[in-house]
Amino acid sequence: MPKKKTGARKKAENRREREKQIRASKGNIDLAKHPCNASMECDKCQRRQKNRAFCYFCNSVQKLPTCAQCGKTKCMMKSSDCVIKHAGVYSTGLAMVGAICDFCEAWVCHGRKCLSTHACICPLADAECIECERGVWDHGGRIFGCSFCHNFLCEDDQFEHQASCQVLEAETFKCVSCNRLGQHSCLRCKACFCDDHTRSKVFKQEKGKEPPCPKCGHETQQTKDLSMSTRSLKFGRQTGGDEADGASGYDAYWKNLSSAKTGDTGDHDNEYDEYEAEDDDEEDNDDGGKDSESETTDLFSNLNLGRTYASGYAHYEEPDD
Repeated sequence: MPKKKTGARKKAENRREREKQIRASKGNIDLAKHPCNASMECDKCQRRQKNRAFCYFCNSVQKLPTCAQCGKTKCMMKSSDCVIKHAGVYSTGLAMVGAICDFCEAWVCHGRKCLSTHACICPLADAECIECERGVWDHGGRIFGCSFCHNFLCEDDQFEHQASCQVLEAETFKCVSCNRLGQHSCLRCKACFCDDHTRSKVFKQEKGKEPPCPKCGHETQQTKDLSMSTRSLKFGRQTGGDEADGASGYDAYWKNLSSAKTGDTGDHDNEYDEYEAEDDDEEDNDDGGKDSESETTDLFSNLNLGRTYASGYAHYEEPDD
C-alpha cells in the first residue's frame, strides 16, 4: 500500500508542476505579445508601428527603447547579468541598449542573457508575409500569424488572408491520393487526406497530436472541425452544373453563353420596337397639330373685320352716314 502524501509533499509537487508549465509557456509566447513585435508610437512623428530601433517613417531614435527579448525599458541592476556595469545607477535610453537585432530591427538590452540568446530564438527571423512577400524591413507594421495555416502575415493582409484561408485547392473533399473522403486537412497545402494516406515514413506522428501532412509535415486538423470549403469558379465547366435538363460541363457553359447572347439580342429588339413606337407617336402628334391649324384657318377665313390698322387703313376714317 503506497504511503499517504503529506501536505508538504503535495505543495512541492504542485510547485514543480507550475514551474514546468511556466517554462513551457515562456517558450510558446504568442507572436503578437512578443516584445520584439510590440506596438510602438514614435516620439517625433506620433505614428504607430512595430517596436524598432529607428522610426520607419522619420528615422528618429526613440527616447525610451524597449528590449526585444525581455521587454524592459529600464535596467535596475538587480543582478550581475549586465555586460556594462553601472552599480547603484539605473540606466535608461541608449545607456541600456547593447545591440540591434538584424531580424526584428529592435534594440536588445545589455544583459548577457538577452544578447546571447535573442538572435538565435528571434521569432521574426524568417518572418515574410505569405500574401505580399514583404519582410520586417519592408513595411512598418507588426507581424501576425494566421490562426489556421500558421504562416506569417503583415498588418495589411491579416484579415483578408484569414477570411479565405479555409478553402481547398480542389473541387471536392476527397483525398488527393485516392477517392475516399478526406478526414484530415492540411491548411498549408490546402488538401485533404484519408486515414491511410496521412501515414508517412518521413514525418512521424507525435503521441497525442494530429498526424502530420505527408507533403509538408505541418500538423493536420480534422476536416469536420473546420469551416472548409472547396474551390469554386465563376467560369468554365462549373457554371450551370445544376441545370434542369441535366446538362453539365462545358456543354452547359456554352449553352448558357449562347442563351445569354440571344437574350441580349431579344432585349435590343424590344428596345428598338419601343423607339419605333415612340417615333410613330411623335409623327401622329405632328400630323394632328397640322390638321388642327388648317381647321382654324378655314374657320376664320370668311370673317370680315373691316378696315383695321393692320390692313393699312389707320389714317382713313369712314364717313358718317
